[in-house]
Amino acid sequence: MPWGYMLSLDCAGCEPSSIRSSSTIEKFVKELVKKIEMTAYGEPQIVHFGSGNKAGFTLVQLIETSNIVAHYCEEDNAMFIDVFSCKPFLPSKVFKVVNKYFSPKQIIDHYIERSIPSAL
Repeated sequence: MPWGYMLSLDCAGCEPSSIRSSSTIEKFVKELVKKIEMTAYGEPQIVHFGSGNKAGFTLVQLIETSNIVAHYCEEDNAMFIDVFSCKPFLPSKVFKVVNKYFSPKQIIDHYIERSIPSAL
């Protein structure tokens, strides 16, 4: 039986103004938490840092069942997001909210069910 669920999205060709806006990123994560039926633990942390081709906002939102973490790469208009929770969620809902706020031209997704290894 799975212990947790992890969805990672690598998004290319995102709307440039959206990935450069902390207020858009905040609205996005608040809607995402609701849509996937999670409970936020505190406010999201949204910080702009980095240099060169790695500069951009990073988002960390704790949820009662784990976390949502994303990095927005300004040079490439890319977004990399991980949603991890021990409570199941529908990946299709994550795709819908990502598309609404960032309009990526391409998404590569990875979905895995995490489990605790058995003792040897």
